[in-house]
Amino acid sequence: MNVIGSRPTGWWRDRPGAMRALVDDLKAFAERGGEPVTVVLDGKPFELEGDDGVTVLFASRRGPNAADDDIAALVEADDDPADLSVVTSDGDLARRVREAGGAVVGAGEFRRRLDG
Repeated sequence: MNVIGSRPTGWWRDRPGAMRALVDDLKAFAERGGEPVTVVLDGKPFELEGDDGVTVLFASRRGPNAADDDIAALVEADDDPADLSVVTSDGDLARRVREAGGAVVGAGEFRRRLDG
């Protein structure tokens, strides 16, 4: 959600549409770079599928930090967290990811990569 919110596009008027657009951007990004991408979205799940390069997950619960907690758990459970980069602008999540051995990329920086 940090990536979606990194630009004032009016995304808040159509959150599902903004999520679909992000997943489409991530698919193109994964195809260009050849690296798999997992996105964890906040909110009520709806039909939104990835493909071979993109895995779409919804937070396992609702409420504050729901997606952040799931992301941190994914990094902590990974056999090689040093190979993971998490995109976030949230300082607490960034700290948790780094403590678990993962890398952090800011949402604005990643948005520029998606657009490039």
